[in-house]
Amino acid sequence: MTQTKIFVLNKSLAIFAGLLFVSLVAPLFHFQPITGPIVNAMLFLGAVLLPIEYALMLCMLPSLAALSFGALPVVLAPMIPFIMFSNAILVVVFKEGTRRKELSSFLTGVLACLSKFLFLFSSSYIVLGLITQKPIAQKAAQMMAWPQLITALAGYVIAFFVLKTLKKYDR
Repeated sequence: MTQTKIFVLNKSLAIFAGLLFVSLVAPLFHFQPITGPIVNAMLFLGAVLLPIEYALMLCMLPSLAALSFGALPVVLAPMIPFIMFSNAILVVVFKEGTRRKELSSFLTGVLACLSKFLFLFSSSYIVLGLITQKPIAQKAAQMMAWPQLITALAGYVIAFFVLKTLKKYDR
């Protein structure tokens, strides 16, 4: 029994390390249409392949890496806790949705993306409106709007195909 727990723990740590590595390298591209889908795909993969504790840890670091590497504009630094929370929303909605048999995987993925988008979109207008000048806040909030929904959906598509490939070779 103990050997099984150790194996599962080691496997989870290895998967977590791999997903985290990709999530931390993605911001180096400095191009949101590439970075966003990659990070979101890692979040979806984490929701499926990892225990919830590891999947939620995965939600925290990519935003800090993006800010550190200059991929996230400094004006958006106050949004980092909200980005982290929106990532956690995506993971929790997807993980819980996939447990329910009455929801399809596709519908669950779309609901997770919409949940993340709605939280991030609404919080960005409130937070950025309070701390920056109106034109800057509107421009920054636009970055937290539709591009976030599109990159989340693209991340889901990537994760879907990765998981299909893994199932093909999982024997």
